[in-house]
Amino acid sequence: VQLQASGGGLVQTGGSLRLSCVASGVALEDYAVGWFRQATGKEREGLAYVGESDESAYYAESAKGRFTVFRDNAKNTAYLQMNSLKPEDTAVYYCAADSYPTNLVSMTRFGADYWGKGTLVTVSS
Repeated sequence: VQLQASGGGLVQTGGSLRLSCVASGVALEDYAVGWFRQATGKEREGLAYVGESDESAYYAESAKGRFTVFRDNAKNTAYLQMNSLKPEDTAVYYCAADSYPTNLVSMTRFGADYWGKGTLVTVSS
């Protein structure tokens, strides 16, 4: 089983990026997906969660109104659309998949079944 996060890069303040989380060896539709980030010297932060449908999406305050999480089960992929990026969004971003029942708080505190390698997002001022 492998989750691969991609789509990070260098962007200016106010810019946008779309991160992808592609799963192999597992049907992502059977799992909740969470997006997390970890900045240098800081703890891992849970950002967004999506359950069985996009309508189940939940966001941390830092992501609310700027980030959108959604999934494409046909492509076995989940996404994090990030708009209005700020320098404080600079971090390594990770995706994770977890069995139900779960939620973003649980995944942040206790981990998840599968984690992808991170992708670096750098927002310049």
